[in-house]
Amino acid sequence: MTSLFRPDVEALAGYTPGEQPQESGWVKLNTNENPYPPSPQVVAAIKQALEGRLNVYPDPLGRKFCQAAADVYGVDPDWILPANGSDENLTILVRAFADKNDLIAYPYPSYVLYETLAEIQGTRRARLQLNGDWSWDLQRNRPLIEQAKLLFLPNPNSPSGNSWSLDCIQKLVPPNGVLVHDEAYGDFAANPHRMELLRSEVGSQVVVTKTLSKSYSLAGLRFGFCIAQPDMIRGMRKVKDSYNCDMIALAAAEAALLDQDWMLANRNKILNTRAQLASELSESGFDVVPSDANFVWATHPVLKHQTIYEELKARKVLIRFMQFPGGIEPCDRYPDGKLDGLRITVGTDEEIQSLLKTLRVVIEDSPST
Repeated sequence: MTSLFRPDVEALAGYTPGEQPQESGWVKLNTNENPYPPSPQVVAAIKQALEGRLNVYPDPLGRKFCQAAADVYGVDPDWILPANGSDENLTILVRAFADKNDLIAYPYPSYVLYETLAEIQGTRRARLQLNGDWSWDLQRNRPLIEQAKLLFLPNPNSPSGNSWSLDCIQKLVPPNGVLVHDEAYGDFAANPHRMELLRSEVGSQVVVTKTLSKSYSLAGLRFGFCIAQPDMIRGMRKVKDSYNCDMIALAAAEAALLDQDWMLANRNKILNTRAQLASELSESGFDVVPSDANFVWATHPVLKHQTIYEELKARKVLIRFMQFPGGIEPCDRYPDGKLDGLRITVGTDEEIQSLLKTLRVVIEDSPST
């Protein structure tokens, strides 16, 4: 029987999320979740919402949340668009701006969902290859940047964890398109708020996306938002689902933003643990990219990354093995452009020590490449 699906969907491989073991006993460091619980104010807000009017629809604009976000980021509420996770904002952006003949571009290696969204929409798409040190060759990528209708920029990047400067970001704005500055991990960076980008001369072509999954410990809630100038927000609202954020999520998200002290305390713990993890991995022979995120990207010059991942998993320690064939500009370290490595979420001190203890055992028994 002939497939009933659109050809673009039929050919689609689909995005593969990180593993989520359902049984207990795992040291889970593979999907960049926050190891600490959300603010008690979030729990209280959820309980209060459960006693409210769940028989009616939520505010379709999430205005109370928008006011809370506006207060935190120093903008007016009409600069804010809430969404069912940051991924929904990415979907809204593709719906709003990209036709089939348009080009969606993104750095590579980076968040692979960008490519999936372009495939679903049936647009043209382009990988903007990064250098072996995760920097940009702007001259090489300039022709594709100038053609792009949407350019997704995760900053800090995943899987590497590095950040790019404001000067570099401004040079990536497509002349006739939109730069999506994806700040999923922005709260862990040295400069966590890119409001200066929105207020710059290219600000009318920029959308900043945020998530509460990482720094606010709410990955299980699914809530994100974007910040952009009001004309951009008005257009994006036209293509969002009518009631895209439920009443409980809106209440919890508002409470999370209002308790900045709780978020920042957890952030500081993660930054301290991140430094310790990077140091000990380096001492064990790994090359570690300096990270501005809540994870580190580690590669070993001799050992097989996939073997390390599998041996850790067999011992109920879960990290992320990632590979990007032909994904990076060839250099001395990657002469064929093939890249793979290990992305390790920063957990609690206890979780990281458990990882490192197990890793030392695995390294002793691991065959070399």
